[in-house]
Amino acid sequence: MARSDKATIVAALTAALPASADPEGLADLVAADKGHINVAADAAEIVPAIERLKALHGSRWIAINPSDLFTASPKTIGTKVGIMDATGRVLKAADLPRPK
Repeated sequence: MARSDKATIVAALTAALPASADPEGLADLVAADKGHINVAADAAEIVPAIERLKALHGSRWIAINPSDLFTASPKTIGTKVGIMDATGRVLKAADLPRPK
C-alpha cells in the first residue's frame, strides 16, 4: 500500500467522517463525533502532532498511515490520544481525559 501525504489523508478524513478544518487552528481537523484530529503523514510528524493535542479537551486523535502504527502506538501511551487511519478506522481507541 502506498503512503499517503498529509493533504490526501485530510481529504479522505474530511469525506469519511465528515470532518472540517479546525476554525480555531488548534488541530488540523474537527469531527463532530470524533473530536480534534491532527494528521501525521510520516513518523517524524507523530510526536509534534501529539504535543499539539495535549492542551485540548475532549476526544483527541492522530491520523496516520497504517504502516506507522508500531511507531505511533508507544508514543500515545499515557496521552489519551487515539490513532486512526485515513478512512477514520480506529487503530487505537482514544480515552477521554479525567476531569481535573
